[in-house]
Amino acid sequence: MSETFFAVCPRGVESLLADELRAIGAADAAAAAGGAGFSGTLATAYAANLHSRLASRVLWRMAEGGYRDETDLYDLARKIPWEREFSAEQTLRVDVSAHRSPLRSLQFATLRVKDAIVDRAREHGGARPSIDRQRPDVQVLAHLTEQRAQIYLDLSGEALFKRGWRADKGEAPIKENLAAALLRIAGWTSAQPLLDPFCGSGTIAIEAACMATGRAPGLQRRFAFEALRSFDRTSWARLRRDAQERIDDGAALRIVGRDISTRVVTTAEANARRAGLNGLLERGALRFEAQDARTGGAIAESGWIVTNPPYGEQSNPKSATVPAMMNDVAAQWKRNFAGWQAWVLSSDRELPRQMRLRESRKTVLYNGPLECRFFRFEMVAGSMRG
Repeated sequence: MSETFFAVCPRGVESLLADELRAIGAADAAAAAGGAGFSGTLATAYAANLHSRLASRVLWRMAEGGYRDETDLYDLARKIPWEREFSAEQTLRVDVSAHRSPLRSLQFATLRVKDAIVDRAREHGGARPSIDRQRPDVQVLAHLTEQRAQIYLDLSGEALFKRGWRADKGEAPIKENLAAALLRIAGWTSAQPLLDPFCGSGTIAIEAACMATGRAPGLQRRFAFEALRSFDRTSWARLRRDAQERIDDGAALRIVGRDISTRVVTTAEANARRAGLNGLLERGALRFEAQDARTGGAIAESGWIVTNPPYGEQSNPKSATVPAMMNDVAAQWKRNFAGWQAWVLSSDRELPRQMRLRESRKTVLYNGPLECRFFRFEMVAGSMRG
């Protein structure tokens, strides 16, 4: 039976996500603001949770309809056969988001949706589920537009960018799904050497290594759909088994993450080991080095730099400001990285001017709430000066 789903992702990544969902096997995948809609069976949604590198979460649409007030929301939510999916013994959380909704209080709208679910549970089982805002078994989300309401069941639980390997986030981490988006936009493949000179906790390098070795991003974690009554254990076991069999640790790779802090480099390597990349570390296909980005040389004659440098003042007050540092980094790239592509994510639109480089492409992306630009610089002999 075909169902309707919506996968949430960072802004700017929607079309990439729709392409990824189609590759996973989703039908009718179409980009929309903040994500991509698709259809398929519940097994399709399981596969999206397991394999999507770009989604933040996958939602199952339970109902859609017009509304004028909170009573209409209550009626829409109460018609949904929630008892098919969870029992009154399981804990619940309800959230409501809106875009141009005429309702004056989203808090009251949330309360009415919750009341509808609880009242239906009492009607069908005589008990009511408890509310848990922190770690609920089941999460219901309603999204309101000017005239329409959509009610979803969250199939992911914890956000999908939480792959299960990060123990220490380090300073100013980039989320794993945004790191995957950067690599996709940059067009990086495992055939090309990859360097991240500001690797922090190793997210971009680890994500690249997992992509190159065919590791499904959801293999090391659990999902909210596993707690639902409709959960198909046989389909899920088959999906996990197939994903495990696709892993290829023999891929020829050269991925290097560098950071000026020895402590941060140690954290990045520990994260890589938790991600199951011990074999790559041991044969040097993936490595982390303590190295100042202003002095580190190239790791090959050509390749890709993909990086997320600091945006504001560096944490060390004695060090140069970020613009001055990036100017020094650019000078180093001009000297030693001819033949490389450098892709740099920054919230500072003046970055090309600070680096005295002319970008050959820029893409608008959001790192959390921060509007950023993902700049491409072609490093040629003599550089492309601004």
